[in-house]
Amino acid sequence: MEFINTDFLQDGEIKLVLTKTADGDASRNWLPAYYFDIADMSGEKMGWCDLRIGHNKNVYYGGNIGYTVLPQFRGHAYAKKSVELLKRLAAAHGMEYFYITCFPENTPSKRTCENAGGAFVENAVLPEDNDMRIKDGQERVLVYRFDLI
Repeated sequence: MEFINTDFLQDGEIKLVLTKTADGDASRNWLPAYYFDIADMSGEKMGWCDLRIGHNKNVYYGGNIGYTVLPQFRGHAYAKKSVELLKRLAAAHGMEYFYITCFPENTPSKRTCENAGGAFVENAVLPEDNDMRIKDGQERVLVYRFDLI
């Protein structure tokens, strides 16, 4: 996969600043990924997000997109706005849909998924070999699908 220029990922209020890319690793079932800081237009970092390109079992449970907004910047829909920008990048890579997942108790992330247009798929039981189950003791995730076409 070829990574593309991401300078277009801004909306006048926030911009996604590319911090790194990572090639996929088929032996670990890792997909190619972009990593960004979420920043205001002056460049102040307000959080971070990432986009994994493609689909596999891991990304179904872990999501194509992850995001974190720093506590002092929460409540301004920056995660939702980041998802909206990442939709453009996913579409530029020919993705027809992507998933975002969150833990059932994470009400702000559920709200982000719903407000960004995600369709609830299921409250999924994580497989026994899933990293979130092994490392974090999580048993379930909520799966949201975002159709791009």
